Amino acid sequence: MTAPTAAGGPPGLPSDVTAALDVLLGTEDAIHRALRLQVPYLRTAGRCSCGCGTTHFDLDTEKVAAAPLPVGTVVAAEVQLYDTVEDCIGEVLAFTRNGFLSWLEVCSWSDEPVTLTDALRMLRP
Repeated sequence: MTAPTAAGGPPGLPSDVTAALDVLLGTEDAIHRALRLQVPYLRTAGRCSCGCGTTHFDLDTEKVAAAPLPVGTVVAAEVQLYDTVEDCIGEVLAFTRNGFLSWLEVCSWSDEPVTLTDALRMLRP
């Protein structure tokens, strides 16, 4: 399998999404390694309208292998968000469906949405 390439990251993925996936899937865990192989094939299918940065993916599952995860929807990676006084204020999660990356969700514990760009400054793996 030859991955598509483009300067600045995979085509179809905004740089903030690519950066978040780099952090979320940055461990040497076998599942994270398998999911990283899917990233070059991801495309943005849609983003949340509230501005929080939640992103849904489109992936041609014929071009990549599924990660060794259970069937169904699974949280495959999560990283906490901390504010300047080190209080946990939310998290960013990577969801899979049947072993394939499906969406990235930005969760805030307040009523204020946290953009993915803001979340990147607050991630603590």
